[in-house]
Order: sequence, then structure tokens, then C-alpha cells
Amino acid sequence: MSQTVKDLTAGTAGGIAQVLVGQPFDIVKVRMQTSAKGTYNGMVDCAGGILRNEGPLAFYKGTLTPLLGIGACVSIQFGVLEYTKRYFTAQNVREGRDATQSALLSSPQLLIAGALAGLGNGFVSGPVEHIRIRLQTQSNTNPVYRGPFDAIKKIGSKYGIRGIYKGQNVTFLREAMGYGVYFWTYEKLVQREMAKKGILREQISPGSAILYGAAAGYALWAVIYPIDMVKSRMQTDGFSPSDGQKYRSTLHCVRTVWKTDGIGAFTRGLGPTLIRSPFANGATFLGFEMANRFLNSI
Repeated sequence: MSQTVKDLTAGTAGGIAQVLVGQPFDIVKVRMQTSAKGTYNGMVDCAGGILRNEGPLAFYKGTLTPLLGIGACVSIQFGVLEYTKRYFTAQNVREGRDATQSALLSSPQLLIAGALAGLGNGFVSGPVEHIRIRLQTQSNTNPVYRGPFDAIKKIGSKYGIRGIYKGQNVTFLREAMGYGVYFWTYEKLVQREMAKKGILREQISPGSAILYGAAAGYALWAVIYPIDMVKSRMQTDGFSPSDGQKYRSTLHCVRTVWKTDGIGAFTRGLGPTLIRSPFANGATFLGFEMANRFLNSI
């Protein structure tokens, strides 16, 4: 098995762990991001309303799409990241650094590797999150879509590939900025422990992988949350003026939200995100590291 296949497989394991842990928090975040001002009194009110009105299974509404899609997304993220890290390591060797030091990439190298991982991921995460958000925010009593495949079929047949990829420009912006910081944070924390304890990467404990993944998740959301809110608004908006489209572009969305809801709208739903982040991202890196070690041992 090639190293790239191992990276992709381990990334898939990390992605599945992320979805199973993070999905209930994500639906609360999306409902709060896309609702009108004053709809919910806070995270607990939103979660309680979902539980009372739609039942506990509603917290996993639309899970099939991210389970398949986010597994693929995280697989792509780690596949691109690890490939780019190997490229920069080889570049460092050619510049005369020894093998051990060559693998300790600089901050610019890690930021570039992370941004490329995010962009590669964006081609899949854009439509996956669009479909998921449509399912999460539709009426429970009179749903427009019966499931993810029905949503893809209906949107695709009526609006084409542009409809499926709605909100893609802001998605690429979010992914490049966010994952550059995300993977830089994780890798620098790993490098710090390796240097401090004089150990190899394979000797980093599972607890450290979870802790550093949690820190990386907080760094990610600190950078991208307002962008993510705009993406959610764009992806729940109508496809044309005839079916209720409110935003003509990403910039028009920013201006409209700022004017109608104020600056607070750009952080609405941040609470469940901050609660979700350490669990989901810790699970992601733990899943990747443990799967990667297993695959490298066989």
C-alpha cells in the first residue's frame, strides 16, 4: 500500500470520527446562523426547541451526506497535506538540511501545505455542506427534500452544477484561510513536544493528539467563523429572485447581514461551535494518527 493511500485511508477514519462526534453540535450552529434575529434565546433554547419539536434523531438530520462527504473531505485534506509535507521535506533535504531536521517544516511551509489541503478539500466540502445545510434547515413537517440524494437530484435538475456548488467562492476562502492555520497549529504543537521530550512523532500519546487537535480546532474557528456564517447564509438562500433569493453575491450578503442584523450576526451560533470543536477536532486527529500508525505497522 502506497503512503498516499495510507494517508487517504487514515484521513477517512478521522473524518468519520469527526462527523459522529460533531454532528449534533453542527445542526444547532447552522440553525442559529441561518435564523432571523430573536428566533432563539441562545444555544440551549435552540437545542431544546429541536429536541421538543423534532425529537432526538433530528440532531443527526442530514448525517448521511457528511458521513460520506466529510469522510472524503478529511481524506483529501490529509492526503494533500501529507503529500505537500513530503514535497517540502525533500526540498529541505536538497537545500542541505539533515533528514531529521528536514521533516520539521517551517511556519510558511506548514501554512502553505494547510491552505492547499483546504483548497483541495473545498471541491468536495462545498457541495456536501450545501446539501447538509439544506436538509438541516428545511421544515420537519413539510420537507422539500426526502434526503441527500433527492436534494442533489432536485437542485441539480433545476439549477445545474452552479446550484449544487452554491456559495463555493466563500467556501474556498474559508477553507484556504482556516486550514492553513488549523494544520499549522497542530503541527507546531507536535514539533514542540517532539523537541521538548526528544521523541519521534509515532511516540506522541493519543491524549496529546486529542489535545492538539482541540487547540487546532479553536484556532480554525477563531479565523473563519464570520466567513462560515456568510457561507451558511449563502447556502440557505434562494437560487433566484423568483424563489426568494436575498443575496446577489458574497459581498452583498455581508453588507445585508451587517445592515439588518448587526455585527452580532457574524458570531451567532458560536457557542455550540466552541463546545463542538475540541471533541470533533480532537477525534479527527486521534482517528488519523491511530489509523496512520496502524497502517504503517502492517
